[in-house]
Amino acid sequence: MSMSDPLADLLTRIRNGQMAGKDAINAPASNLRVNMLDVLKREGYIRNYERYNVRTGIDEVRIELKYYEGEPVIKEISRISRPGQRVYSSIKDLPKVYNGLGISILSTPRGVMSDTEARAANVGGEVLCQVF
Repeated sequence: MSMSDPLADLLTRIRNGQMAGKDAINAPASNLRVNMLDVLKREGYIRNYERYNVRTGIDEVRIELKYYEGEPVIKEISRISRPGQRVYSSIKDLPKVYNGLGISILSTPRGVMSDTEARAANVGGEVLCQVF
C-alpha cells in the first residue's frame, strides 16, 4: 500500500520518537525527506542522519534525535502544505514561526530551505512544515 503523504509520515515518526524518548528512529528514504533532514540538521533540531541501503532498491534513513537537559529540542512539528491543500507563500508574505524562534521549511525553485535561508535568497515557495 502506498502512502499518500510521506512527508507527514516522517514528521509523525520524529514526533513519536521524541515522545517515547528514543535516541534514533528509522524511516523510508526519499530525496525530499533527505533534503528536509538536511535543513533540520543545519538548524540544530536533529543531531544527525544517515541514509543506508536495506536491500536492492530500498533505502532507509536513520535519524538521531536531539535532546537538551532531557527534553526534546523539537517542541512542535506540524505539516502545513498537505496533498489536499497546498500552501504557497511569496517571500513578503512568509510568516514568522513563534516570532522568529521557530522555522518554516519551504520547497523553493532553489531547493528545500528554511525560511531564513529563503529570505536571504529572496525566494518563496511551498510551505512544507513548521518546527519549534
